[in-house]
Amino acid sequence: MKSPFAICGATGNVGSRIAENLLKAGEPVRIVGRERARLGPLAGKGAEPWPGDIGDATFLSKAFTGARAVFVLIPPKYDAPDFRGYQDQVADTLVSALSKARVRRIVTLSSIGAHLSRGTGPILGLHDLETKVDTLKDAAAVHLRPTYFMENHLWSIPVIREHGVNGSPVRPDIPIPMIATKDIADAATKLFLEGTFSGHTVRYLLGPRDLTLSEATRILGDAIGKPGLKYIQFPEEEARKAMEGAGMTDSAIATFLEMHRGFNSGLIRPTQERNAENSTPTTLEEFARTVFSAAYRKAA
Repeated sequence: MKSPFAICGATGNVGSRIAENLLKAGEPVRIVGRERARLGPLAGKGAEPWPGDIGDATFLSKAFTGARAVFVLIPPKYDAPDFRGYQDQVADTLVSALSKARVRRIVTLSSIGAHLSRGTGPILGLHDLETKVDTLKDAAAVHLRPTYFMENHLWSIPVIREHGVNGSPVRPDIPIPMIATKDIADAATKLFLEGTFSGHTVRYLLGPRDLTLSEATRILGDAIGKPGLKYIQFPEEEARKAMEGAGMTDSAIATFLEMHRGFNSGLIRPTQERNAENSTPTTLEEFARTVFSAAYRKAA
């Protein structure tokens, strides 16, 4: 009997697709998530559900024991009173569990900018996660560093519906590589199925091309019947009020505003030029036509 793959964050965009892909390939899969009910659909397809707290090292070490390889990430927790403290605690717990379970292959969900030790907001937590995983000398690890998620645009739907414009504190003229989360999951799946990676390495995932937020907004607008949709750079204070309204704590808001500044200054960017290996296939036009337009209609 084959050893299973353990997938953390199995109800999220990336983790759920990795699990789906592995199940379709006939592989045994353990799915780790907070709520048993949300793990139900994947469990119904044959995955082994492990509901529990990712901050519980005892639970995680049991979930990881006997796994052929493990996918790890730090799930977002925007209501954490100490956002960076939460990230550090989860990273410590993950590494402790990986060590106790003697996991031999690990794929982490990190980010562009994770090579930096300051000025990146929530990405700093991923820098720390990479650093801590790299202390596991008996394990092979690949740190996936994807860029700006196309799914982040879904947060703009209420603004577009209410005000007829798109916007954020990020400058409209900064070219940003953008990636669909399904392409991140497909890259992780391939690593798992090949099972040949060794050492501790970084892999960038940069989507098909760079776009400014003004360009991206026009593409999104075309897909929802709003040609010429405009993008506006919001003042930080306005963004802060919107994030407060969404239930984010002051600690979480401060880290995200710092990340926005990092994008605006050019600090947060890949350390690698675009090439065939780090480019992924899904275009923003495809994402807008399928995922974004469907979510926009559903929000009506």
